[in-house]
Amino acid sequence: MNIGVIGAGKIGGTVGVLWAKAGHRIRFGTRHPESLGPLIAEAGPNASAGSPEEAARFGEVVFCSVPYGAWPSLAPAIAPLVSGKVVLDSANPYPGRDGDFARAAIAAGEGAGVPVARLLPGARFVRAFNSVYFKTLQTEAHRAGDRVGIPLASDDAAALDAAQRLVRDAGFEPVVVGPLASARSFDPGTPVYNTGTSGAELARALGVARSA
Repeated sequence: MNIGVIGAGKIGGTVGVLWAKAGHRIRFGTRHPESLGPLIAEAGPNASAGSPEEAARFGEVVFCSVPYGAWPSLAPAIAPLVSGKVVLDSANPYPGRDGDFARAAIAAGEGAGVPVARLLPGARFVRAFNSVYFKTLQTEAHRAGDRVGIPLASDDAAALDAAQRLVRDAGFEPVVVGPLASARSFDPGTPVYNTGTSGAELARALGVARSA
């Protein structure tokens, strides 16, 4: 699969490398793609770098891992390019860093993903990879036994299916929580956030069934 990864920091870089090593073709998109040489070398021949717009255009699926406060400026540039595509989003709102957009999202109480999804009206939006520390992703991928659980939420069933496949390809267990608004149950500050628990433990804590 061709996957665009917008943002090549701790989460985007880590997950993008895992997908590249699983055989997917990855285009990392950042404002400074010329700085991604070490990351591309780590990811191997399946990876390349370009602008955010190039990554959005390249991907059949697009994974966005940018600061939450970047969304109001990023969305107009990529929204036409991701219309009809599955878009995974890992951004978490931290008011001190992310300003008014984050404060408004937290105050609304509908979950961090909902305001972002509104900025991408044509996308098949999935909340994913926002709740696990990047070092856990680096060290626990493909571990033996029960794998680390990655909660997912979306209003699009087919997009959830695609996200589950990609979570497994990265070396983790997908846990489907429900519609997009249910992602507030694994946003920052919730009991399951940043715990690195197994899929079985995560499903139990969130009161959902484990994925088949």
